[in-house]
Amino acid sequence: MHPNYPQIILSFVYRGCKVQIDRDEVEGFCSYAAWVNHDGGCAVAVPNAITTIDAIRRAKCWIDRKYQSV
Repeated sequence: MHPNYPQIILSFVYRGCKVQIDRDEVEGFCSYAAWVNHDGGCAVAVPNAITTIDAIRRAKCWIDRKYQSV
């Protein structure tokens, strides 16, 4: 079995957090995940999304919720 290394296809900054969109392909189907790097560390904000747009939207919502509760 081969290790599954992240394939970052897009990276941007939103509200001071670095968001990285990762693409994975299994059996011909692509899925996307969003990693968020922030002052407190790193988190997988979106473990599975069908499109990059969905992953980006959900990552921004995750960041908005995180900073809203602070």
